[in-house]
Amino acid sequence: MFSSRLNWSQHPNRLSILLAEKRHAGARILDLTESNPTRVGLAYPHAEILDALAGAGGLRYHPSPRGLESAREAVAGYYRGVKIDDVLLTASTSEAYAYLFKLLTNPGEEILAPRPSYPLFEFLAGLESVSMRQYPLRYDGVWHVDFDALEQAITPRTRGIVVVNPNNPTGSFLKRAELDILDALAASRGLAILSDEVFRDYAFGEEGDRVSTLAGHRQALTFSMSGLSKIAGLPQMKLGWIVASGPDRNQAMDALELIADTYLSVATPVQLALPRLLGVSGSILRQIRERTAANLGRLRVTTQGSAATLLRTEGGWYAVLQVPRTRTEEEWTLKLLSESDVLVQPGFFFDFESEAYLVLSLLPEPATFAEGVSRLLQVTAA
Repeated sequence: MFSSRLNWSQHPNRLSILLAEKRHAGARILDLTESNPTRVGLAYPHAEILDALAGAGGLRYHPSPRGLESAREAVAGYYRGVKIDDVLLTASTSEAYAYLFKLLTNPGEEILAPRPSYPLFEFLAGLESVSMRQYPLRYDGVWHVDFDALEQAITPRTRGIVVVNPNNPTGSFLKRAELDILDALAASRGLAILSDEVFRDYAFGEEGDRVSTLAGHRQALTFSMSGLSKIAGLPQMKLGWIVASGPDRNQAMDALELIADTYLSVATPVQLALPRLLGVSGSILRQIRERTAANLGRLRVTTQGSAATLLRTEGGWYAVLQVPRTRTEEEWTLKLLSESDVLVQPGFFFDFESEAYLVLSLLPEPATFAEGVSRLLQVTAA
């Protein structure tokens, strides 16, 4: 009696079953999958955040489908040079995807997304009755887009191309030469580009050819997405946005406004607080940068000469280890959890094409991260 859009297995996998058993038994799990910044010991400016939400204006309701002007001005200021008329607020990046899929596709049409990448896309697309096809990222010491495969993946039903910049979990940024090719390709095929930029503020080092945002002058209709969850470490505030660029953006924004008006999902208090939340986010962002950089540096040192190889990452909150193919990824993760109480994610969660990769979050507290990595390397060495 239910829609086939919800026809997904809800049976727990072997890793989640083992994790539940371990926690029920009272085991102390070294969780190297932790991605919630509010749970990793960061010092949040509590008073400033609460004060930003305490204004009496939050008690009055002034529905604005695109978002309150003061909030959109704050987003435009974050990008420097973006016009507020090209900004639309959403409750999250996931909702931004849902709006854009509604805007760009009819049921049964297609969106292209990178592989490997975040596994949520298939579910978001399915809820909109849209098919998700993949194009590969290749690794040869650096990650890059396989444009031949991307072109081959385009069909008459394709309506848009998702770019995750930097990618989750590979941490790879789009390069300027790649953007030029992508922009021209999308424009020539009449496709939109959907750029997920939630980790853009978390680059490791400086490289002049990295693209930090696709917001700006584009040949193809382009939508840049981000929000408070990552750039301010505030996922509980539930505020994201879409920035439109390129041709037809005015018509696109009018249509997005109509979609948003149907839901009016963004809460007034967080919209009013947005300018101040972005203002105090610097200390949170700095702590996350320091944490992820320190854990990545430790990982680089400890994996040298080990059985695990650290793949190059340029930004974000994650690192990828290639481990011996003596076991499958599932077997590695189960062995680590069962014998060493270390939780990591297998590469197939992110659609890695081959074995054997493990994905680690760089957010955990340093002592937890160091001990977890030490145990992981002991297991892979054995």
